[in-house]
Amino acid sequence: MAESTNNKQKFCQHSDSFVTRAVLVWTLEKLDAGERVAIASVIKAQGSVPGKPGARLAIGSCGTIFGTVGGAGLEMKVEKKLNEMLEIPPKDLRKQGGYVETFQLYKDAKGEKATPLDSLCGGRLTVAFEVIEPVPHILIAGGGHVGRSIAISADLLGWAHSVFDVREEFSNTDRYPYATDNFSSRVNEFLENESKESLLRFSDILLLGHDWSVDQELLLGLLKIRGDSIRPRIGAIGSKSKWNAFLRAATGDGMNEKFLENVRCPIGLNIGADSPEEIAIAVCAEILALERGME
Repeated sequence: MAESTNNKQKFCQHSDSFVTRAVLVWTLEKLDAGERVAIASVIKAQGSVPGKPGARLAIGSCGTIFGTVGGAGLEMKVEKKLNEMLEIPPKDLRKQGGYVETFQLYKDAKGEKATPLDSLCGGRLTVAFEVIEPVPHILIAGGGHVGRSIAISADLLGWAHSVFDVREEFSNTDRYPYATDNFSSRVNEFLENESKESLLRFSDILLLGHDWSVDQELLLGLLKIRGDSIRPRIGAIGSKSKWNAFLRAATGDGMNEKFLENVRCPIGLNIGADSPEEIAIAVCAEILALERGME
């Protein structure tokens, strides 16, 4: 009998670990796709409760849900709180942080230092709530000197980066060994494999091409896919005259002016940067400021 009980305990521990792992893997997949994820974790439980320590429920910013903290009235309250947290701007949530709440699973639990639930279980559990933000993932469109310097800066910051260049020698694992992806193709071939949803994995797309016509073709194609969304952010290196030329091309192509409102050109904070390394610092500083809601 004792052996049977021990086996059952081992199975439960394995099941809890499996569920925890599954939720965390799902969360990482959503973060890699550019979503914010609100996650609730049961960190303490007493008495008869539906969710044991380690139970987790996660909600992505696109509305998908994964995992469970036990179901019933508890699940409904937890889902509501997670959705409320996702509505808080990242800048405010960064200051506020997450929080911990204790629930009493008994409808007459008045006077308790816990949130009462319409339940007869009688147990008590504590849940931690937090929102995990995706790290910036920069698509470096142009693998020259500036692009390489931005990639190095991104690596130092713990950010992700991918590289696109029509020239294979400027987008490969030898030149960019830590890139999430290296793309080398014609612009139209790259765009054919992207959608509005897939582009969301990038926080920023930086047009750093060696040829203005490549940057222009990529910009117009990206805007047609992205529409008037604010993500991913798009920025182009270059002068105001270059940007004015892009505007004329966009207008001539029948582009909706709203699609162009969130494009930045020139990119980078104005710190008097000249060298590729200095430009990389200015660009990454601007991205950090945008991520933190400082601009």
